[in-house]
Amino acid sequence: MKILLTGIDGYCGWPLALALSKKFKNSKIIGVDNLSRRRWVKFSKSDSAIPIKNMSSRLSKARKFGFKNISFLKGDLTNLKFTENLFKRYKFDIVFHLAAQPSAPYANANLKGARFTMINNNSSTLNIIWSIKKFGKKNLKFVNTSTTGVYGQPNFKIPEGFIKAVNNNKSDTIPFANLGGSWYHITKSNDLNNLHLANRMWNLKVIDMRTAIVYGTETDETKIHSHLNTRFDFDFNFGVVINRFCAMSAINHDITIYGKGLLKRPFISLKDFVTSMVNLVKYKQKKSFEVFNQTTELLGIKKMGLTISKHASKLGSRSKIIMIKNPRTEKEKHKMQMENRNFLRLLKSKPKYFSDESKIMIKSLNPYKQIIKKYKKSFI
Repeated sequence: MKILLTGIDGYCGWPLALALSKKFKNSKIIGVDNLSRRRWVKFSKSDSAIPIKNMSSRLSKARKFGFKNISFLKGDLTNLKFTENLFKRYKFDIVFHLAAQPSAPYANANLKGARFTMINNNSSTLNIIWSIKKFGKKNLKFVNTSTTGVYGQPNFKIPEGFIKAVNNNKSDTIPFANLGGSWYHITKSNDLNNLHLANRMWNLKVIDMRTAIVYGTETDETKIHSHLNTRFDFDFNFGVVINRFCAMSAINHDITIYGKGLLKRPFISLKDFVTSMVNLVKYKQKKSFEVFNQTTELLGIKKMGLTISKHASKLGSRSKIIMIKNPRTEKEKHKMQMENRNFLRLLKSKPKYFSDESKIMIKSLNPYKQIIKKYKKSFI
């Protein structure tokens, strides 16, 4: 079996590569990345709190620990020639498409960021889709990582991807509305539309993972050796809220909450993200286009900050909660509800919950306080 993993150098991509390698030792895992995440975070005047090695060092150490079936190709998927040659050379059985510019703040900062995000994200996905049509195996499975952010903030329970629409007493099932709050989220909505069209026109088998906010510092594979670490960003642009709060508490920095902190958001641990993605390899699709809401729990932002502050205080942290004006355009209060029964069946194992995982995160960040302090201005 040949597996393509785009975005292998990323926060989620590298742990997924290791887990796939461990589970499917006789398979060939081809990781592709242009290493841009490292540049983007530097541009944000920050760095990964947990030091990471270059890809050559990572792979060399991985092989010594039995992860011998991973190879890496540096390349840009917005380059059609590169992408076509990739599918011409390897007859992939499954594609995990994680590569993207994933930051909403970065995309919303200015026209340059919005334009780059739109071109980068949508061009790469389109190039892959058309390369599959031209050179791909007939029954190739395409797993796309999207985001729960495409749903926006509706006033009803969010279904897993599709909704029944009724007009003049007639109904049909259609993809759920795209109501994301950033140009990054719009790119993911565009990807959905493009993939749904490819499914209808060419019968491309698609699984769209609407990924919640992923948090965590490690997985079973990354903690084997420091050379196998995955990155951990904590800056305003690329650090997700739980990761930022844990980094703040690690250095006694006040935990800054936007607005009133009454919003609820969907979350998933890095460990559960990886487990569910690995399970997709052997998953037998019920339909040629399926959507999963890849989330395990909904958390209120203020309550989450208070929990982290409480856990950190037991390790000597003196972080306090402070409220600041919300720089984002969103409802101050939204009681989010989200369907995830299908996803929990896919996960199979008991979810890892924030209350436990945040304790692990705070402890594991302790050795890297100096790095966090060096770039603390990037928090806000």
